[in-house]
Amino acid sequence: MAEFEPYKNNDQGLAVQPAKPQLKKPPLYKVILLNDDFTPMAFVIDILMHFFGMPEDMATRVMLQIHTQGIGVCGTYTKDVAETKVSIVNEYSREHQHPLLCSMEEM
Repeated sequence: MAEFEPYKNNDQGLAVQPAKPQLKKPPLYKVILLNDDFTPMAFVIDILMHFFGMPEDMATRVMLQIHTQGIGVCGTYTKDVAETKVSIVNEYSREHQHPLLCSMEEM
């Protein structure tokens, strides 16, 4: 019986092709704000600027979309980031006694 030598090339001429992993991009999620009749518009603008990094003019446009259409997209993120943003915005709204609701949906 032949002894195994770990540092010796023991493939006996076999050709081995390295496997290429099949990578795909993670699914993206839309973070959305839902309109309500009680949250002040200035508070919504503040959230869009502070948590989503929007400049004031863009935050105002998104706030008006939320106000007139009932829903507005704040950004598109991977699942973990979207969940974190939703959680932070909802907690911040509750701390300031506003019923503003933030949620997410897969694209």
